[in-house]
Amino acid sequence: MDLARTPWPDVPRDELTVAVPVGSFEQHGPHLPLDTDTRIATALTGALTGVAQAPAITYGASGEHEGFAGTISIGTDALAMLLIEYGRSACRWARRVVFVNGHGGNGPALVKAVELLRYEGRDATWLPCAVPGADAHAGRTETSLLLHLSPGDVAMDRAEPGNTASIADLMPQLRSGGMLAATPNGILGDPVGASAEEGERLFADLVRRAVEAVERWAPRADGRLV
Repeated sequence: MDLARTPWPDVPRDELTVAVPVGSFEQHGPHLPLDTDTRIATALTGALTGVAQAPAITYGASGEHEGFAGTISIGTDALAMLLIEYGRSACRWARRVVFVNGHGGNGPALVKAVELLRYEGRDATWLPCAVPGADAHAGRTETSLLLHLSPGDVAMDRAEPGNTASIADLMPQLRSGGMLAATPNGILGDPVGASAEEGERLFADLVRRAVEAVERWAPRADGRLV
């Protein structure tokens, strides 16, 4: 069910699992669109089975990217409050809610919001768009996924290596000066060599693991489905 296209009398009460993509609007290097995280989260949500897909929450906590033009961040506190009120409202008629997260920086807000919603007795959870072994940002992993999902919006002629050091090594720079201090082109990783074929494989595995997690519905203490 696509909730955005559904008249209210066709929405069953106390039955639906509502899946909500949570993305961001932030730089993704010189070759990927600003809404990359939202696109991935929305595509994953649309591939889930047995859920009602809600429209995406398209802004997130992306303050570390604000050194780059185009980035819009609402911050952790505002995002957490939005998710809390969203969950409270949806759970008045839905059976349960899962937030499908496309941006790692949204994690603290999701944990805070879902922990409170669950404490209040609402069956809310969250699920990351996580690819095992992925590079950190706008590198081969995300570029391959976008080449599969939105090939017309990927400028591979502008793809170039970014900072390929480990996140552990980069963390002091990231904490002190954000992404711009660690990578002048906004990339952590190397998108050169990314392909739609690789993106298709990555996305299929992402869908498989997400579907299994939703079917199990076994949230951890922080509300994340595993």
